[in-house]
Amino acid sequence: MDKKLPDIIKSEGKKYQKEYRKIVKAIEKYDKIAIFRHTTPDYDALGSQLGFASWIKDNFPNKEVICLGDNHYSYTPRVFKEMDRVNANWFDDPVLAILVDVANTPRVADPRFKKAKYKIRIDHHPQVENWGKVILIDETYVACAEILGNMFLSLRDKYVLSEETARNLYIGIVGDSGGFRYQHTEPRTFYIAGELVKTGFNVTEVTQNMFLKPRNDLDLKKYILNNYQESEHGVAYYILTDKIQKELGIETEQGKESINIFANIEGINAWVSATEDVDDPVWKWRISLRSKNTPINGVAANYNGGGHENASGAKLKKIEQLPALIKDLDELFK
Repeated sequence: MDKKLPDIIKSEGKKYQKEYRKIVKAIEKYDKIAIFRHTTPDYDALGSQLGFASWIKDNFPNKEVICLGDNHYSYTPRVFKEMDRVNANWFDDPVLAILVDVANTPRVADPRFKKAKYKIRIDHHPQVENWGKVILIDETYVACAEILGNMFLSLRDKYVLSEETARNLYIGIVGDSGGFRYQHTEPRTFYIAGELVKTGFNVTEVTQNMFLKPRNDLDLKKYILNNYQESEHGVAYYILTDKIQKELGIETEQGKESINIFANIEGINAWVSATEDVDDPVWKWRISLRSKNTPINGVAANYNGGGHENASGAKLKKIEQLPALIKDLDELFK
């Protein structure tokens, strides 16, 4: 292990060296490797997926590595490369599937991971399913990209950590930590981010590109501020119907991206976005939930969702179910 690494990174590396060895051994064994993550991806999902892919390509150039799933309406290709496309027969050969930043199988962006002969799971969400030949799950990390960053840094004395890999992981860490502001941002987080930056990518350029917003984001925020509602005990929420989305000229995925407009506002304890998705045959409403300190993932779990203690998602068939969800959240703050 690299003796120049900060002690906190070396300590974490020792904790998971067994898992690291198994992961590397699987990569060495399989010629075809597919990397998966959750649908409607965020910075951490894409950064972890593409960062892992570039690390494998740098260190095992003879491997065929693909990244599968849906592209993001804005991050792709502005921040990240586009996803790969392969036919079903690509999986006729033995395949290693690596799943990152996804807690349960319904959330995996491409169901073909089930065809893989060997599966590895790396995540920082609460574990709700117990499957996979190798499982590396640690809820104390702010991002899956942070877990991978610690792994790749711990293996740096033997394997290359390129600027491209570091850049992708750094974006994932910044994204899921809210710019190093959210729960589970630890001293370790800053050390890992610092070591990644040392590879040489332009931090200013990366950060500016990450947080660049389309012009219609102003209209979206204006609508939210003029139309949000607040419960008796400080649960703020807004509803974006398909009609409103069309009037504002926004994508469905944009619906939740302004949710943190209510973060750090005195008296608001939790905040919720409800975005209509007419293309979903069953779950017509996407719900995002956030809170300052009080865990809200239990409420999310009661509405077909789950996630982190202070950042979760849920799904509803009808908007008429939203008042019950808001009431359940409101009860937490009495």
